Amino acid sequence: MSKPKPFDISKKIVWEAYKRVKGSKGAAGVDGETIEDFEKNLKKNLYKIWNRMSSGTYFPPAIRGVEIPKDHGKGVRMLGVPTVADRVAQTVVKMYLEPLVEPKFHTDSYGYRPGKSQHQALTVARQRCWKYNWVLDLDISKFFDNLDHELVMDAVKKHTDSKWMLLYIERWLKAPMQMKDGALVARDRGSPQGSVVSPLISNIFMHDVFDDWMRTEFASLPFERYADDGLVHCVSEKQAKYVRDAIAKRLALYKLELHPEKTRIVYCKDANRKGSYEQEQFDFLGYTFRPRLSMNSKEEYFVNFSPAVSDNAAKKIRKTIRSWHLHMRSDKSLSDLAHMYNGEVRGWINYYGRFYKSALYPSLRQLNDYLVRWAMRKYKMLKRHPTRAWKWLAQIAHREPTLFAHWKFGLLPLAG
Repeated sequence: MSKPKPFDISKKIVWEAYKRVKGSKGAAGVDGETIEDFEKNLKKNLYKIWNRMSSGTYFPPAIRGVEIPKDHGKGVRMLGVPTVADRVAQTVVKMYLEPLVEPKFHTDSYGYRPGKSQHQALTVARQRCWKYNWVLDLDISKFFDNLDHELVMDAVKKHTDSKWMLLYIERWLKAPMQMKDGALVARDRGSPQGSVVSPLISNIFMHDVFDDWMRTEFASLPFERYADDGLVHCVSEKQAKYVRDAIAKRLALYKLELHPEKTRIVYCKDANRKGSYEQEQFDFLGYTFRPRLSMNSKEEYFVNFSPAVSDNAAKKIRKTIRSWHLHMRSDKSLSDLAHMYNGEVRGWINYYGRFYKSALYPSLRQLNDYLVRWAMRKYKMLKRHPTRAWKWLAQIAHREPTLFAHWKFGLLPLAG
């Protein structure tokens, strides 16, 4: 008779965890093993994970460090990519821990939670900006890099006394990062972005440090938090300054600090709010909130404080479109091009087209420009005849208005 394992972990949960990892895809870790490689010996690999986790002998390998450029070209941020097996192990812990903490989380915490989304956070923020004159736009300096491991573990222990979950969470926090040149970097703080369990751990930490504290200290002030991005709605500039200073003191107790330049107090200017202030716009989740010309149900124009795709997001879209060199793909048919790029274009439309969608039009119209250039390069009869090429593309769009995702969005090419 086999000796019982010290930790009771369900084999079924390990199987379900693997299916989630497979569904989310993802790159290989330090071992170079892809999901396809992992599946070549699936039963043995899953048994190995279960056996080691159940016996307390699972030690996560190093995570692969990947540099991701920051906005405006200001340096890079480091993404940590675990191995496929480690992602399965992390998902096992997440599947056990998440149901314990979810019922306790604040309703206005939206990041990486089941049933919550960025669009929900944006919708609520928009409504509250209409109600409250001022908003405190919070930015925590290097949040994921600066998380104190001991303080994180203290927060997790408030929600579970499971020895095996605490054991592995601590090991994941301390797992080294392997850089591009193969060097291993020890980590004494931080939780790597890119790991499965990191968003849950950070939400547990911020629930205790910020959400629950706000519920007690500033019960009358609503807020939205998505991971380390947050907004607090205030009735006056004086109140916003007081709340900002109180939050800064609170974060300092947990070895975190507000970014002095990116944390701002913003006036939600609209047609009914008088006066002018230095800050009258802010970015949140890829959208810029600012005064915009809108139309009411009576078709009357008025100034409204609303979100639309941010300048940074729009620039990224245009940069991506340029990087496709679509006009050079004369080896492809029009249908081929639609198949190649519609997925990403559809993603932009679904995310950035939710609010004030006309702000997205200029970036996506570039696609029609590139399609015309493609047509002029591919067909001799259109070469050096842009007007004829625009007319040709417009006729196709009229016949097949759903061929390209942005055409379906309403951005049909017009005859030149």
